[in-house]
Amino acid sequence: MRRFAGFDFSRASQVPSAYRGEASKTLAGILLSAVLASLLVVADQVIENWADGHLLLGWVALWSVAFAALAFCARPLRRASMAFAQVVDGWIVSAQLAREEARLWEYARMDPRVMDELRAAQARAR
Repeated sequence: MRRFAGFDFSRASQVPSAYRGEASKTLAGILLSAVLASLLVVADQVIENWADGHLLLGWVALWSVAFAALAFCARPLRRASMAFAQVVDGWIVSAQLAREEARLWEYARMDPRVMDELRAAQARAR
């Protein structure tokens, strides 16, 4: 178990994987809502230009477009949102590790014993 300044690095790698599933579902839902809203706006603009006699047919067409968008866009948006969530999770973990490493080096700069330990570890790693 690797710890520094009260931060447990072994638990840090577990947080994004537990968070990823829920975040990607939420992101997929938001993306699907955005695509669906844009399709509904386009369909509404088309329906608005029709005469009043075709209003029922227009509403049927509008909801057909809405359900077709749900059917066709759900899986690709979920895949895209999961990939995006993985990229964001990787960036968050790498940024967090970089901050912790910077803290460690700052602490080692102030304490010569820690700096000696780090130099010895680097020498052993070569």
